[in-house]
Amino acid sequence: MKDLKGYLMMRDPRFNKGTAFTLEERKQYGLEGLLPDQIETIETQMFRVNEQLEQIVAPINKYIYLSNLLETNETLFFNLVSNDPAKFLPLVYTPTVGEACEKFGHITRRVRGVFISIHQKDRIKEILRNWHEEDIRFTVVTDGGRILGLGDLGVCGLGIPIGKLALYTACAGVPPQHTLPIILDVGTNNEDFLNDPLYPGLKQKRITGKEYDDFIEAFVVAINEVFPKICIQWEDFKGVDAIRILNKFKDKVCTYNDDIQGTAAIATAGFISISRLMGKPFKNQKFLFFGAGAAAFGIADLLVQKFQKDGLSREEALERIWMFDINGLLVQSRTDLADYQKQFSHQGEPTNDLATAILQVKPTAIIGVSTVGGAFNQQVIENMSLVNERPIIFPYSNPTSHSECTAEQAYVWSKGKAIFASGSPFAAVEFEGKTFTPGQGNNVFIFPAMGLAIFATEAKRVTDLMFITAAEAVAEQVSQKDFEMGLIYPSVKNILEVSVNVAIKVATLIFDSGLATVDRPDDISAFVKSKMYVPTY
Repeated sequence: MKDLKGYLMMRDPRFNKGTAFTLEERKQYGLEGLLPDQIETIETQMFRVNEQLEQIVAPINKYIYLSNLLETNETLFFNLVSNDPAKFLPLVYTPTVGEACEKFGHITRRVRGVFISIHQKDRIKEILRNWHEEDIRFTVVTDGGRILGLGDLGVCGLGIPIGKLALYTACAGVPPQHTLPIILDVGTNNEDFLNDPLYPGLKQKRITGKEYDDFIEAFVVAINEVFPKICIQWEDFKGVDAIRILNKFKDKVCTYNDDIQGTAAIATAGFISISRLMGKPFKNQKFLFFGAGAAAFGIADLLVQKFQKDGLSREEALERIWMFDINGLLVQSRTDLADYQKQFSHQGEPTNDLATAILQVKPTAIIGVSTVGGAFNQQVIENMSLVNERPIIFPYSNPTSHSECTAEQAYVWSKGKAIFASGSPFAAVEFEGKTFTPGQGNNVFIFPAMGLAIFATEAKRVTDLMFITAAEAVAEQVSQKDFEMGLIYPSVKNILEVSVNVAIKVATLIFDSGLATVDRPDDISAFVKSKMYVPTY
């Protein structure tokens, strides 16, 4: 244990046990008199926390309470969340974290993470060394440019890296001392924040262009020097920035973008699951994306690779993926397409009406990654039902207010035929005497497991094949009974078990691919499990 005693030990969240310190520990560490006489178990402490949470009504206030617990007693926090993930994940991450980011400057207490300003570009290594842990393996980093579906939130976006890394630990056992949330402050174009006296970031417009790119490169170089075993997860960057950064560094350092690759993997997992449980080949699927930005590109690119793995040529795979953006269907006659969009454009009649595009393309699945709430209207769902016996409806945008449709709308408008999964959670729906349980295509089934596999193997790189492997591993854990209830993903309540199974498959691939920097063990499953953090005293 760290050389701490008395009051300072109780203020260190990693070592604090609160009322669970034993009599011997109280004597050894000078804690006598600083705690009440009763020595409690972690179960008793959890009972108290849950009782206190029951007295709090608003989710944002529950978030504030749990954030304080994380900064007070790490072990108790992670024990709490991992014991009831279905209850706590919506509170510590989406959808509540969106509101927390919007109000970050007003609700923040003690901040967990590192702030690096663009004005500190030449001192990044020095700043990183101010962090109290020396062996950081994971950072989730954002510039706050596009937080969920909420737009530019500047440094208030730090709530996302904090939440993501908490899930690395709670959902897959990545040791929390090896994680570090980081915000890169390049300013903000959010006028409300620029005029808010409590906004804690740079009060200037967002830096772009070469100055921005040079800052990102300086950060990547610095963090790899300070923490040589680091894996960088990019999070909630604007689409064009996200794609450019990922393409620049993915073959040079250990890095990935969860918005692009994690979202792609969980979406792909859903489609694999549906195909398997319906007894139809995956390669027969045909997709129409509503939204043609970074998230759509990431999912589409991984789907192409999955199609190719299943025997299609790249040209055949591309024919099965269509996109629709703010200016309508991506057809080859359009002259406004970005380079990365052109491969997903096709010969066809231009239309700016999604419902019409569905009748033209006849997709088996529509995927919403637009952040346009309500875009999948009744005509859209009815047209999907016209061209499919079981239309696949995936409104993936977060938070809930930005979802392209609700679960109830999908089931009712399709007359119960829809296979539904969303980015945000929705309650079960009763329709014509049947209960439908909406699936949630939550990246939490992917990135914590990916983190555990990378942590265990000390992988040099992160590849797309690792994400396909993760998607297949998630899909195979969905049973026929789950599917009959409307589920196409495993239950969140089993997230730890699911994550371990996924991590073992990914770790095996890492060893097989020669990307591990540790020796291959005889028993990969036991090896991965031995690396996990267990939140007990």
